[in-house]
Amino acid sequence: MDRKKLMMTTVALGAAYLMRNDKSRKKLMNQLQGLAKSRR
Repeated sequence: MDRKKLMMTTVALGAAYLMRNDKSRKKLMNQLQGLAKSRR
């Protein structure tokens, strides 16, 4: 249970960071879209 809580905290902090930082959010979205295109 402790590991699950740590993982959820990490995800929440990462999401909060991306919500505040527009440049990082766009960079991550571009990387994910590129990955999705390469998988097709």
